[in-house]
Amino acid sequence: MEKKFEDLGFSKVDIDREKRTGFPEVIYGEGKTEDQISKIMERLIAHHGKVMVTRLSAEKAEGLYTRFPKAEYDEVSRILRYGVSNRQYRGEVMVLCAGTSDLPVAEEAAVTAEWMGCKVKRLYDVGVAGIDRLLAYRDAITKASVLIVVAGMEGALPSVVGGFVRRPVIAVPTSVGYGAHLEGLTPLLGMLTSCASGMSVVNIDNGFGAAYQASLILQLATEGVDNELSLS
Repeated sequence: MEKKFEDLGFSKVDIDREKRTGFPEVIYGEGKTEDQISKIMERLIAHHGKVMVTRLSAEKAEGLYTRFPKAEYDEVSRILRYGVSNRQYRGEVMVLCAGTSDLPVAEEAAVTAEWMGCKVKRLYDVGVAGIDRLLAYRDAITKASVLIVVAGMEGALPSVVGGFVRRPVIAVPTSVGYGAHLEGLTPLLGMLTSCASGMSVVNIDNGFGAAYQASLILQLATEGVDNELSLS
């Protein structure tokens, strides 16, 4: 039986994941040493020609640059990328966030989706406290294929967006807000109980998970269109 992973002792690197799911394994940077990340990166690059590390500190990123000089680190999203996707999906992902304080999570989503091969548009600081800011971009919002909507505080923005689009909305609650916000629990529960149909919700601060879901949606849509064209 063909081996589907490489055993490094401290990590079993899933080298078969891209074949199964469409995307290679992504490294979660928190809790791993710089040396551990480096060794996992080496194996993933060897098999896929690309790799992404999430939740990576600037200090670890600086050390990894010496071993992977072609890598790119984004300080806002805390993502390190090496290589690019050889895929380009039809449609586009739009990432919206309610406030500037939500930018780290929003950028985690945007950078992840771009690395996975999606065309991404960003629309930031359009929270419902100043609803005219959102409505000014209504035409652009309705043209997006998938929308990732990031919000803290009471988490109202995804429900508003979900009310005037005919596309999937992926809501991301953030741990940004005052005391009763409960470190993201309040917007999480608000999004889960939203009256806007067609909206899904990921965990608190999980911009990566939202981008992965959006990428899978565009992957499926692209494969469907390509199959129809090949049969015509």
